[in-house]
Amino acid sequence: MPQEQYTHRSTMQTSEGPQVYKVGIYGWRKRCLYFFVLLLMILILVNLALTIWILKVMNFTIDGMGNLRITEKGLKLEGDSEFLKPLYAKEIRSRPGNPLYFQSARNVTVNILNEKTKVLSRLVTGPQAVEAHSQKFEVKTLSGKLLFSADDNEVVVGAERLRVLGAEGTVFPKSIETPNVRADPFKELRLESPTRALVMEAPKGIEINAEAGSLKATCRTELRLESKDGEITLNSAKIKLPNLPQGSSSSAGSRQKIYELCVCPNGRLFLSQAGTGSTCQINTSVCL
Repeated sequence: MPQEQYTHRSTMQTSEGPQVYKVGIYGWRKRCLYFFVLLLMILILVNLALTIWILKVMNFTIDGMGNLRITEKGLKLEGDSEFLKPLYAKEIRSRPGNPLYFQSARNVTVNILNEKTKVLSRLVTGPQAVEAHSQKFEVKTLSGKLLFSADDNEVVVGAERLRVLGAEGTVFPKSIETPNVRADPFKELRLESPTRALVMEAPKGIEINAEAGSLKATCRTELRLESKDGEITLNSAKIKLPNLPQGSSSSAGSRQKIYELCVCPNGRLFLSQAGTGSTCQINTSVCL
């Protein structure tokens, strides 16, 4: 019985033959896969072409991009450059022998910040004015000599000479302190106070000198020369007082044009026609 079952199973396997199972993607799935692979290759080629075109247009090289070059000391820009947002740099300088230009449609602002991003100093160059905001402003020479300094307390001019070229001169609303005030050669020097008083003070002395011309002092009411502890000296070969008042002439006096200079108790000067003796007491009515 077992032998008959084995013979029957062998006969069935021989008549059916070996069974083959296919493994893979066939049909429309295979065609879609080839299509996506081809599309991916086309995208890769287009991306590569665009990358090469951008590198060519932007002039990318090993040293940098376009006018921008990367050097050992930093970045180097050649030609005109435009910055649309703030620029932060430790040092900005031009090529040796070439100028450095900053150009803007409205203004150029330079800010100095501290660690807390607080503005310490600011320089603004606008279409109408140039403004500098700082605690102190200084201008020095190449050797370090101070030419100009300004802060909240004072303004210092360190140059040997300060020239004012304005046609109307210079207006000082308050006092000015200087060791010397003089005009250019062959020019007039005029000190004037149209509505107030003009006061000149010095602890050791005031010297007014006109070496090649005349000296003129004019006022509307009174011109006073006062010395508290010393004296006033008029040193000249000729001293003229042309508009002094004259006392009444004596009826018995001669017609000679010789006068005597008299002084009133209040300091007023007047002329009195000279006689054989002093005639100042006769004309004391002028002192009233």
